[in-house]
Amino acid sequence: MTSTAALSHKRREHPAGAGTTGRAAKLVRRQIEKRVDELGCVEGSGNLDLPGSSNWYIPDIAVVPEELAKGGSALLPDQTLLIVEVTSESNAETDRIVKRRRHAEYGAPLYLLVDRIDRCVTLFSEPGKLGYTRVDGPYPFGTVVRLPVPFELDIDTSGLA
Repeated sequence: MTSTAALSHKRREHPAGAGTTGRAAKLVRRQIEKRVDELGCVEGSGNLDLPGSSNWYIPDIAVVPEELAKGGSALLPDQTLLIVEVTSESNAETDRIVKRRRHAEYGAPLYLLVDRIDRCVTLFSEPGKLGYTRVDGPYPFGTVVRLPVPFELDIDTSGLA
C-alpha cells in the first residue's frame, strides 16, 4: 500500500499528540532534535510502507534523511535511522510485538519502545528477518538510555515517569 503522506517537515505532531502518548513522544523528540538536525535528517510521523504486505504503520517518531522526506510518498523502515513507538492501553501489544517484528524484518536499524504501561524503555537494534538480535533494556523510567551511532546521544527518561 502506498500512502500520500510522508515525513514532510521536521516537527509534525502525531495525531495522538493530545494526552500522555503525545507528551512522551514530545519529550523524546525534544532530546533528539538537535542531533537529528546535525545529521541532516528530519523527525516526525508519517507512513512506513511494508512492501509485499497490505500493512503500513505510522510511528510516533521516525527519523529519516531530509532528502528522503521530501518525496511525499511512504517510506520504508530501512530508510529510517530510528523509529520510536510509545505504547498506550489500546496499542501496547502491537507496539511491543507486531510493529517491533515487522520493522526488524524490513530493516529499521533502531527501534525505541517507550512502554507507558510497564513504565520502561527498550532499545532494539541489529534487525534481521526473525526480529532484532540486540536488545538493550528494558530500563525503568528514570534511567538514561544511550542511542548508538549515528546518534551517540543519551535519552533522559525521567520525564516519562
